[in-house]
Amino acid sequence: MSDTIFALASARGKAGVAVFRISGPQAHEALARFCHVPPARRAALRRLVWQGETLDEALVLVFEAGASFTGEASVELQVHGSLAVTRAVSLALSQFPGLRPAEAGEFTRRALENGRLNLAQVEGLADLIESETEAQRRQAMRVLSGAIGERAEAWRRDLIRAGALVEATIDFADEDVPVDVTPEVLALIDGLLADLKREISGTRAAERVRDGFEVAILGAPNAGKSTLLNALAGRDAAITSEIAGTTRDVIEVRLDLDGLAVTLLDTAGLRETDDRVERIGVARAVQRAQSADLRVFLLDHAAETLLIAPQEDDIVVQGKADQRHHVPDAVSGLTGQGVDRLIGRISAALAKKAASAGVMTRERHRLAMIRSVEALESARSRIETAGSRVELVAADLRRAVRALDVLVGRIDVENLLDEIFSSFCIGK
Repeated sequence: MSDTIFALASARGKAGVAVFRISGPQAHEALARFCHVPPARRAALRRLVWQGETLDEALVLVFEAGASFTGEASVELQVHGSLAVTRAVSLALSQFPGLRPAEAGEFTRRALENGRLNLAQVEGLADLIESETEAQRRQAMRVLSGAIGERAEAWRRDLIRAGALVEATIDFADEDVPVDVTPEVLALIDGLLADLKREISGTRAAERVRDGFEVAILGAPNAGKSTLLNALAGRDAAITSEIAGTTRDVIEVRLDLDGLAVTLLDTAGLRETDDRVERIGVARAVQRAQSADLRVFLLDHAAETLLIAPQEDDIVVQGKADQRHHVPDAVSGLTGQGVDRLIGRISAALAKKAASAGVMTRERHRLAMIRSVEALESARSRIETAGSRVELVAADLRRAVRALDVLVGRIDVENLLDEIFSSFCIGK
């Protein structure tokens, strides 16, 4: 029998309402020591009394086993959110025999263990809690709703069908198999390979939606990069001066651009230099720029070249528009001229990248799909090679199934759980 756990599920500090969770076999019994237990899944106002003293008047929700978030008998107490009330309720719960404080993520871990969520949904829940932008929220909700599990289950069904056809040729090796199964097996494998490769190609964009895109502002020393960063951020995030080479390190500013999480990078001016410290700054600028999702080149004139060349999707503009009235698309962080237009271009470029995002959002998902693709390609190669053993084809297909089972946590997940749940707060 598992322990009964409790925790404050809402944020600590003063609030209008604070929520306590209790989950486990003694949850209802514990509530009965405080008040009359209301009917399941029907909110009721109850006075919480402990050892003859009224602690608070609370809205109480009771869930039966199998009908709660954790899958266990559970209780939620919505009390007034003062520090004194939450402290008194916590103290009373800790004195009840058989109850103990929950560990980080323990409620969600029990939901996983009781089949209420799969591993991918747990990751989606973690992403939802951490979401800062609308795009992150939508993506996390899609994962939490079971989109990865549905996709993996569809792939799994096709793999099991292909495996069953191959296994039949082994079982009837000494008999006549009435139909050649090779065309159907190859069709199933080809369809799976196309789906998996398409999903793999979308994981990079999905990860960037979850973690945030990086946009590097590049230019020569004194090109106005830091001034532009401040204009884009709406605050003085970087030091600006007329002295070339003021920025020596990479300065990061986190923004929400049209629902996408974006980190702007102000970098050192790109030039050859004998100054040792500045040279380190330039090297860091080049490194971060190369790994950024988008680069904004702030040039002095259209023909200017820097240490890094723009790529196809990068944005190239001329700076200091307040001094270049004849350049229609120039931008000035000092006066704000062209800044809104530049923000629109950055948003459009990142939205285009985000549009290619798949359902899978993590490196773990990508690696699992790659392993499945490798197994499927091996199976296909064996089928097309004369004299190959059918048993090896069946083994490859089973290997592909196991790789997909990792996606939703059917196998090989224990080493992941501690890492995943360490990011959860107590009470979730």
